[in-house]
Amino acid sequence: MNTQEFLKKVETEIKISKLSTYTLRNYLDFNKKLLKFTNKQPEQIEQQDTKYFLADKMTDRASSSIILFLAAIKFAYSNVLGKDPTAGIKRPKKENKIPVVLTKQEVAELLKKIETLKSRLMLQLLYSSGLRVSEIVNLKKSDLDFNENTGWVRAGKGKKDRMFIISKKLSKKLEKFINKNLDWNFVFSKTNPLTTRNIQKIVQKTAQRAGIDKQVHPHTLRHSFATHLLEDGVDIRIIQKLLGHKDISTTMIYTHVSSKELKKIESPFDSL
Repeated sequence: MNTQEFLKKVETEIKISKLSTYTLRNYLDFNKKLLKFTNKQPEQIEQQDTKYFLADKMTDRASSSIILFLAAIKFAYSNVLGKDPTAGIKRPKKENKIPVVLTKQEVAELLKKIETLKSRLMLQLLYSSGLRVSEIVNLKKSDLDFNENTGWVRAGKGKKDRMFIISKKLSKKLEKFINKNLDWNFVFSKTNPLTTRNIQKIVQKTAQRAGIDKQVHPHTLRHSFATHLLEDGVDIRIIQKLLGHKDISTTMIYTHVSSKELKKIESPFDSL
């Protein structure tokens, strides 16, 4: 079996398993890289080849990337060739990094620097609703209820539907935009969903124009949404529901990010 035939079969297995387009892209990419690195046919790949690739190409990568790579290789070879060239390779512990969060002032400055109406609405919705970038590009008019100021993510992460809130300040503007583009299949695109990379570039360039000295990505707006809700006193379990987190421990990361209450505490040194 040559490389192209192997990758086509891997793609078929991913689609049958109903994995996300993000998973499809990453799994295929990692398998291509391993085969190119080893210059072997798929049937010839063994555990040691996987180890050589990790040692040569991924020593500086985050634990999450290594875990994703191993999952990609295991899925492909288990489903297509009935073997696992990752068996016996120890997975690194996942790093619990504190996410980058913007202050409310930084969010306001970011939104001021957006150049087009469509981009402004996309970024405002990302922040005000806490959506993932993959979710916003797939939104359809039928997913939104402007009377209730709510919307639905259809088959989001984990293949589950969930409700999200729409800002009252944003609702009328978004409805007006949609009504001007009634022939579009998606809220922000006519025929096919926008690429997530497209929105990533918009966010990064806008952050540069706003003079924000942080690593800003679309997900940063989601992190900021959750943190600002927590700082405003919203219950952590409600935030969990809005974000679509299966496990409350995932949402608890924002208790470490939020510093509003900590800043109110006086050091005992000040009362000496």
